[in-house]
Amino acid sequence: MNALTTAFGAFELTRFPEDPRDTLRAWDAADEYLLRHLHGAGDGPPVPLTGTVAVLGDRWGALATALAGRHPVVQITDSYLGRQATLANLARAGADPSAVRLLTVRDTPPERIDVLLVRVPKSLALLEDQLHRLAPAVHAGTVVVGTGMVSEIHTSTLRLFERLIGPTRTSLAAKKARLIFCTPDPSAARVPSPWPLRYALPEGIGAASGRTVTNHAGIFCADRLDIGTRFFLSRLPVRRGPDDVVDLGCGNGVVGTAAALANPRAHVTFTDESYAAVASAEATFRDNVPGGRAEFLAGDGLAALPDSSADLVLTNPPFHSHRATTDTTARRMFADARRVLRPGGELWVVGNRHLGYHVRLRRLFGACEVVASDPKFVILRAVRGGDAGPPRG
Repeated sequence: MNALTTAFGAFELTRFPEDPRDTLRAWDAADEYLLRHLHGAGDGPPVPLTGTVAVLGDRWGALATALAGRHPVVQITDSYLGRQATLANLARAGADPSAVRLLTVRDTPPERIDVLLVRVPKSLALLEDQLHRLAPAVHAGTVVVGTGMVSEIHTSTLRLFERLIGPTRTSLAAKKARLIFCTPDPSAARVPSPWPLRYALPEGIGAASGRTVTNHAGIFCADRLDIGTRFFLSRLPVRRGPDDVVDLGCGNGVVGTAAALANPRAHVTFTDESYAAVASAEATFRDNVPGGRAEFLAGDGLAALPDSSADLVLTNPPFHSHRATTDTTARRMFADARRVLRPGGELWVVGNRHLGYHVRLRRLFGACEVVASDPKFVILRAVRGGDAGPPRG
């Protein structure tokens, strides 16, 4: 846990889930820069926080927590984990829970926004979709300020603000962070968002060949099938029983949908921490497996699933948390999978060869088999043993 000290107060902030081994902070210089600007610390007068204040893309709740004591805030996020971090950080700060209204990127946005604060997301597509959705609520008097690290703000970022909201300029850099100032143009043309995107899968990848995939904004490789998933799809296990299957970190749901197409008796649980991903997975599944049995969960890995409730878990774990490279998420996903698998149940993992997932899987499951590999990717299979004891290592 680290303390963020601002003109709005000092706040003990953590990411979610809280892990003493995780040394990554719950804020960065971009959050600090925006808060200084809002308070008028050295670079102009304070920004009036009046009317509806909306915060888009607040990663771990640093902005919402700092501002909640001064004015109610609407937080709009695509991250279940970020939302849970916000709740925990607000509680730790002693803030009134009603001071922050939590919305997902799939919820209907406020009808009117008087102050719009944007933490620039990693995904330009997600920013595009959200600016499309929020633009009708912005008026001539709306204060629009974005923030991000210099490496996150590109010419394309500024063009999006300019095209969808109004004239845009940037600040000088401070601690490798920058602000974006945008003046709303009420006469700007309002056009529908291009999202979601849909495309047909290639042939030769098993049961999902030729099927149509739906991708809401912000999903990894939204306009094409990534090569790791393609490698995985062509080698998925073919099972015929009434299995309980989990697509863990489901993204657009193509892996779980392929499992359901190969085994019509399966019940598939799609889970991801991204609300847009879960919406994409549901659309992909419903389009391709009408009448199929499935549920769709935005959550923290497999936390919502009971012990020994699955026969097969399929996953392509992420190895980034925003800009940081980390295997923390993958380690938790593997441990979760072992917990929810029944004895004899299988975990199938695809990942880059250099990540060395086989080492962790052997510690957890006692053994790990290489199903297939190529110069870039490896598919691993681990089987849950009959004992119910704790994992090794």
